[in-house]
Amino acid sequence: MSKRDCHRDAGSLHRAFSVFIFNSAGDVLLQQRSDQKSLWPLYWSNACCSHPRAGENSQQAAHRRIKQELGINVELTYLYKFQYQAHYEQVGSEHELCWVWIGFAEAADVIPNTNEIVNWRFFPKTELDAELLNNPAQYTPWMKMEWQRILSDHSEQLRQ
Repeated sequence: MSKRDCHRDAGSLHRAFSVFIFNSAGDVLLQQRSDQKSLWPLYWSNACCSHPRAGENSQQAAHRRIKQELGINVELTYLYKFQYQAHYEQVGSEHELCWVWIGFAEAADVIPNTNEIVNWRFFPKTELDAELLNNPAQYTPWMKMEWQRILSDHSEQLRQ
């Protein structure tokens, strides 16, 4: 199915991935999605999320997209996969089986693709937790779910 068809109405279940990038201080990179995105435009989200192409596995796709969106090549560590569904207004939905990965990079390494990303920065974990508590509507639903699980089940892997 095309990307558009996968996200129409309630969404069709399809493969996806999410990547979280941390720096040496333990801060997490978030991006503000382009206003050209049909689902959750201008929302803040994790470093990179997308879909594998036909014949491409999740890790290959994640490497391809972080290079395209952030201009970086990083080693990725697989954390977990999960299934979720989230609706965006009357526009469409995500309905994904999502692989979650982490990697490490520094701000000086990042060269954002302005077609994909309006803004980006590294957030200290405590600041992100406060933001998610006080301004949850500014963040993508998958990022909020993934962040909580990363903190609860995978915090030991966040150290480089």
